[in-house]
Amino acid sequence: MNRLPVIVGFGGVNPAGRVSCHHAFRRTVIDALPRAASNETFESLRGLMGLSATNEDQSSRDYILNHTLVRKIELYDINDCDFHKSSRIQASNGDAIRFAVPVRQLPESIPDNWSVKSSANGKIEVEVQGETPVLFPDRKVARVTSAGQLPTGFDPAATYPSRNHPRGLQVTIVSASDAAHSVGIPWETIRRSVGPDEMAVFAGSAMGQLDANGNGGMLQAPYRGKRPTSKQIALGLSEMPADFVNAYVLGSMGGTGGIIGACATFLYNVKQGVDEIRHGGKRVVMVGGAEAPITAEIVEAYRIMGAVAEDEALMELDGSDVADNRRACRPFSSNAGFTLAEAGVYLVLMDEELALELGAQIYGSVPSVFINADGFKKSIPSPGAGNYLTVGKALALSRAILGENAIRSRSCIHAHGTGTPQNRVTESHILNELAKVFNIEKWPVAAVKAFLGHTLAAASGDQMTSVLGTWEYGWLPGISTIDHIADDVFHSNLHIDSQHLELDPENGLEVALVNSKGFGGNNATGVVLSPSVTNKMLESRHGKRRMLEHAKKNEKVFEEIRSYDQRATTDGIPSIYKFGEDVLEGEDLEIDSTSIRVPGFGKPINLTVDNPYEDMQPARSD
Repeated sequence: MNRLPVIVGFGGVNPAGRVSCHHAFRRTVIDALPRAASNETFESLRGLMGLSATNEDQSSRDYILNHTLVRKIELYDINDCDFHKSSRIQASNGDAIRFAVPVRQLPESIPDNWSVKSSANGKIEVEVQGETPVLFPDRKVARVTSAGQLPTGFDPAATYPSRNHPRGLQVTIVSASDAAHSVGIPWETIRRSVGPDEMAVFAGSAMGQLDANGNGGMLQAPYRGKRPTSKQIALGLSEMPADFVNAYVLGSMGGTGGIIGACATFLYNVKQGVDEIRHGGKRVVMVGGAEAPITAEIVEAYRIMGAVAEDEALMELDGSDVADNRRACRPFSSNAGFTLAEAGVYLVLMDEELALELGAQIYGSVPSVFINADGFKKSIPSPGAGNYLTVGKALALSRAILGENAIRSRSCIHAHGTGTPQNRVTESHILNELAKVFNIEKWPVAAVKAFLGHTLAAASGDQMTSVLGTWEYGWLPGISTIDHIADDVFHSNLHIDSQHLELDPENGLEVALVNSKGFGGNNATGVVLSPSVTNKMLESRHGKRRMLEHAKKNEKVFEEIRSYDQRATTDGIPSIYKFGEDVLEGEDLEIDSTSIRVPGFGKPINLTVDNPYEDMQPARSD
């Protein structure tokens, strides 16, 4: 029997705010929400951003709206970017170049055309014959000024003793903490219900940690006359978001890994978690991704690649002399490139039995994620054929579970929707062709990068948690940054609109597909079933009485979730950071030939196992 992986918690922080309890989702559809729901969103963002104005103050609301989502870059000075200009110099009159430097600044390897001698003031006098290479410190104005950034005023480093961690790992700590709190069940209770090997964490960053405290600083140091720190190379690893969750948030000793798939990294980790629950004996898994790529160097590298929307191109699209930063990302419309963004998003998955036993809140379920490569490629960044396979298989599974009518009239697709000219053609063709063959006349399409930008490793987490918000509030986000569909977009069988789509409560959404495409041919499509469908499936397997028992247990859990939501709204996200706490050594374990018992976990690891290769039995000496 395949256990069904159910979503029992989700959290993080992205350009729309706190992810848990649907706050970030509500920011993306805030203009469609009733007053009470929008008030909750403003209140949450006000606390996150450290604002003191009352929720009813219009200037406070305007500030919140203008300092969330995609907007003008605030994380560095776009008008004064630091770089160096390479040159070669020589004396204008043909003489030698002469200068003096402190002894400690002298190169270890003296160039052949240098002569050096000590001077009276304790410095070294240098005489250079002919040309010598130099790097001139320089400044320039950025040509890309748009990015999806965390809400202005929110500093993840201030939520715990960050000790010069790279920003991506700071985001990891606060995001994984939010997800853990969102479950509404103390993690100690969950640990007492499972064995150490029945937990797992799968998370990563697509690019690693590339700011000054990670690999970026390590690589820059020799060229800036500095030395690397002892932490940079270790903290720069791509799987470090999973390692930080294990070591400082959950204390997990179970399965772990950073499954990296470029921009599809989140779904790669979800697939690993789903497969471990379905077939690998795991009972609770945290999956996710975190990325913090908004640095001048990374943005410039993507610009040179031709991938991100430059101000000049945005102005040309609008016939304006001012770049519209808010509308930098325009999926499926006339566009100029994607928009980089930062975020951390994490899900907590449980097998159905554990979720029912603990009374967990069930937000939906993920029966499977499909991954396929592109095969032979002309270039690494270009899209290929693999995404047709993943979308086709995801639709086929949805049809097998729910039937033809459900996917025709009660499904939607969260597109990768990067906002590049190439994506609008290739992805729209994939979705449109698959809609045709599955007889979907007008398949609703969402593309939340229009609001959030491209958060790389966390991107499909933004999409998946937006799906959960749609089931709670009945709105599918429109692509509000566009005013038309580009002529080369295939959309005969797609519903692409700038307006939010209100779903029929009597014929609501039952299944959503989450699509992701990554550099190198990393294609992934996940299937997410609604909470209503999930509960019906659970009742079919476990019976009405078991579901009533779950509902009774869930009352307390639901109240704990509400209590956490109120605390986080008022006081901010309480990061979990157990540095040096509850550290176990070998002598703390109880070990014999049949089991290993680990303090803090309710069940031991069983060492009495069957031979999985019984039909291949070798000769045995006993």
